[in-house]
Amino acid sequence: MSWTKLPKGEFTGIDWAKPNATTGFDPYLVWAEADSFSGYGDKRPKWLPVAIELKPDTTVQQFIAAASSKWLHVPPVYTSRAAPTGLRFCTARVRPAFFKHFQPGGSLHALVLRLELGLPAAEYADDSAVSPPAKPPVHSSGPAWQAETQAEGLLSGKVLALIDDSLALAHASFLHQGKARTRYFWRQDAQGKGRTPESMGYGHELTAADINAAMQANTYNGLVDESAVYVALGLSTLGRKMPRREHFFHALDTSVSHGTHVMDLAAGPCTLLAQMANVPPTFDAPPSWALADDDASRAALIAVQLDYDTVRDTSGGSMNVHVLDGLMYVLSRCAADAKVTANISFGTLAGPHDGTSLLEAAMDELIGLLQGRLQIALAAGNSYQLRTHANATLLKNEQVVLHWRALPDDSTQSFVEIWVEEDRDGLEIAITPPGRAALPPLKFGESRMWTGGGKQPLCALIYPKTVATGQRGTCALLAVAPTFSFDDKTATAPNGVWQITLTNTGKKAVTVDAYVERDDVVIGTRGGARQSHFEDAWYDTSGNPDAFVDHPDNPSLIRRSGSFNSIATGAKTVSVGGTRVAGPMWAKYSPRNPDPDASRPERPGVVKMPATQAYSDENPVLLGLKAAGTRSGGIARLVGTSDAAPQITRKVFNAM
Repeated sequence: MSWTKLPKGEFTGIDWAKPNATTGFDPYLVWAEADSFSGYGDKRPKWLPVAIELKPDTTVQQFIAAASSKWLHVPPVYTSRAAPTGLRFCTARVRPAFFKHFQPGGSLHALVLRLELGLPAAEYADDSAVSPPAKPPVHSSGPAWQAETQAEGLLSGKVLALIDDSLALAHASFLHQGKARTRYFWRQDAQGKGRTPESMGYGHELTAADINAAMQANTYNGLVDESAVYVALGLSTLGRKMPRREHFFHALDTSVSHGTHVMDLAAGPCTLLAQMANVPPTFDAPPSWALADDDASRAALIAVQLDYDTVRDTSGGSMNVHVLDGLMYVLSRCAADAKVTANISFGTLAGPHDGTSLLEAAMDELIGLLQGRLQIALAAGNSYQLRTHANATLLKNEQVVLHWRALPDDSTQSFVEIWVEEDRDGLEIAITPPGRAALPPLKFGESRMWTGGGKQPLCALIYPKTVATGQRGTCALLAVAPTFSFDDKTATAPNGVWQITLTNTGKKAVTVDAYVERDDVVIGTRGGARQSHFEDAWYDTSGNPDAFVDHPDNPSLIRRSGSFNSIATGAKTVSVGGTRVAGPMWAKYSPRNPDPDASRPERPGVVKMPATQAYSDENPVLLGLKAAGTRSGGIARLVGTSDAAPQITRKVFNAM
């Protein structure tokens, strides 16, 4: 059993096998090039989506000026009136020449602090993703900006924004006197209908006028045929073509769509918080289901439909790019005096968990620069019982072994991130694939891949000295190919238990956190994903009353505490955990506050408890909450902290 050197990147041109070549880069970019982007649609991209943080005192305009539109495209929104002065974050589409200028001695080296890979799939990888090329700033008085917003105008006052998927725009909960409250809607993929917003350069935009016109054209005997509306608007996950006689049966569909459910809790006519605007965060008052009479139930809405590749890829491979673009789109449709409350009930599991990921840092900076004009609430996550987090502190010469179960029939890639605190370069990592001998341990700064005797990598351990995905310590990424594929040309890794042996050869004790990345199936999709997890004989799976929390004296390396949405640990965003309306307060899938495992050593800055909490279960038996189904008149139940976050969004909005 032996490792193979990493290849030279076909896109970046970087020889990843050279010493220190991976230092400072996103390890997912290294893995994507090692396996020829097979996890992103088996298509070598022409343009690569990335999220970028610039160095202090560097502006986006300076960044663009130092580059060429032949190999860099930044959406114009980042140089528009919507971008606050001092913003150092943006997204971009780049061609291979970008990486030559990003390297030492290049025109961008002194300007760019770090970059993370987005999703090089579908239209985002093609030349059509970059039309028009990068432009100079567009100001609010300019004709291009006025043309984009002439139908609705820039929104003033309080605005409620949702970044989600499958948003039922014609649902009665989001209408006022029969007209759409959704003033702007941006769908980020190429499948929808509408104009492409020039400020973003991709996707399709609808205004309230477009939505109202579609509803009017599909009204029969005073009733809106919602299925026909969504077909007309190109919203494939909500509408489907069928004989007209069946339309009204489908209009009573009670199936759940994530975005519709979340938007109803945040801004619908009847929610748990409708009569609880002044209830403190303890939520110790009984809920009210009376009709709402609050600002949120009348709010102007802006909705962003995440790119469907982002929705399906629950590992968050492109979430940084598309969430940041979504926030900037929202701001671009608001006047300078608008106050925006945004809800994001999406997230991932792996990451630094200390607020230093690129997206978290970008959200914190936006909130700070806008000085009270922007608030963002995020779900804290539902992974508390999923065995996706392990924690260990190793003394000198101490060794521990993690057992990571990769499931059969998983047609997606799986990942474990091993985060090491700063100034600890003595940690060695050895990998033993299922049913194989151990591969040689890799030291700090070493990266290799394992092909199992073939040409394609079955796994890689990428262990840079520093990474772009966090700013404290470093991360070793263990990436594993799918364990199953219908395509016989696709290399598949063995399923079973992968052993990860950690040995501290340094003089200082080192605290390590290992996070299994999210890999499940989203509502309404068939992605072939299966969630991998850690296993340990000491971990309590008995189901007894005290078996759902960590006990400090339990020697298991698997810790529920620390299982958290990895884009919700920023300093200025609001993370929301889940509680119950009746019975024991805590929702067992949610991060818990207070932390029952607080005495355990942890890396500096790690966030393990939500900032606040709201209802996400009715009681220990009846999990989840009722809210709008996909069609008007339908009620559906959704389980998770996705229910809790929009209630806090609503509360924050009402208080602004």
